[in-house]
Amino acid sequence: MATRIPPTAPVLPQPPGADDGPPPPELPAAAVDRWRAEGGGMVDLLRLVQRLGPVAAVRLGPQPTVLVTGPEAVQHVLAHHPDRYVKRSHRARILVGDGVLSAAGDAWKRQRKVLQSQFTGPGMRRFEQRIDRAADRCADRWAGYARTGQEVDLAAELRHFALDTIWRALTGHALDDRTAGELATVGRVVTALPVLPADAVDARAAVAEELARIDAVALRAIDAARTGGPGPHGPGLLHVLLDAGADRAEYTDRLIRDELVTLLVAGHETTATTLTWLYLFLDGHPEALERALAAGGPQSPERRAAIQALVSETLRLYPVAWLLPRHATEADLVTGHRIEAGTDVLVSPYLTHRVAELWPEPDRFDPERFTTPGRRPAHPGAYLPFGIGARACLGLQFALRETTVLLERLLPAYLPRLRTAPPGPVFDFTVRPDGPVPAVITRR
Repeated sequence: MATRIPPTAPVLPQPPGADDGPPPPELPAAAVDRWRAEGGGMVDLLRLVQRLGPVAAVRLGPQPTVLVTGPEAVQHVLAHHPDRYVKRSHRARILVGDGVLSAAGDAWKRQRKVLQSQFTGPGMRRFEQRIDRAADRCADRWAGYARTGQEVDLAAELRHFALDTIWRALTGHALDDRTAGELATVGRVVTALPVLPADAVDARAAVAEELARIDAVALRAIDAARTGGPGPHGPGLLHVLLDAGADRAEYTDRLIRDELVTLLVAGHETTATTLTWLYLFLDGHPEALERALAAGGPQSPERRAAIQALVSETLRLYPVAWLLPRHATEADLVTGHRIEAGTDVLVSPYLTHRVAELWPEPDRFDPERFTTPGRRPAHPGAYLPFGIGARACLGLQFALRETTVLLERLLPAYLPRLRTAPPGPVFDFTVRPDGPVPAVITRR
């Protein structure tokens, strides 16, 4: 599969002479001052830093922050030495608490172990019927829209599908309208995260009402799973967490709530955003859609590979997480550059995926990069839409499966006619389109 993430590389010993290398080249203070004066976003600043090389630095405070975009350096930080470059406080902690996304150290290892088996092999087979049912439900909605000709927000429709899918995986039940309305609050909190106050208490107060609503949904689901048993499709991930609570004291209702919300956030916001970007690309590149549909018949391996290539190229241009912050716990050499202990290190899949030496014409949507041998770079650090290494996204296979299944149903049957396109991307928790995507669904 085009987006398969290689196994985590073994942790290597610290190289000799870690204190002997030169520091990374640093963006001049004058360039930082110009960026501030022009009101640029963080991605604009990091583009300037990237021009200095695959490992470069910028000083926004007393200590420089190092940006890593070269594939060798990316693999060194994320895959080879995850214990040297660790996650600290996650910006989404106010929403996901101590869930696996924000957990660190031994707590993270224990929590990941509980969930990891659910997203590979037999665990994934449990979700296949649930994904199929959610995709069928979405296709039925689109059939209705095609009959009536009503305008819909394409982004909202794809978000509803992704939320329905993860809710079925969590609870064993289809998403009902009441829960869907209540969980719209999750998206509002995610959108607000970058502009919340820096102080954690003030930040929580700013979204207290939204967090209370999310807590109420989560606790209601936990109570229903505990007292009502499995859903129509059998037990879900929530039942796995409750079973863990029977054996592990740390799995209190609060931690189970945090894991539930983590899976909700990671399991629908990112998938919905990827699908939305894909439809925006196809609106501007109808030839890419026609090539995919011409590859084999319905449900054929050739058709599936072509659709997966559409997804892979979308994820190259707009990866699930555009920025992966890490913190250096000890001194190190990264591709010859000295990294001091205590340094903040940023890995940016978004920028790595736009390195012209790796990806010729990097800003062009070209799914054939993933179907033509030799078109994509072989280095594992060159393509990391879900991260790589020990902290790569747990739900990688789930996300790819649900995305492909839905597109196999929708692409041959329906064509959204976009009324207007968003003006561009917004860089926050994900890279999302800036605004709604109004469209009329038509039959092909």
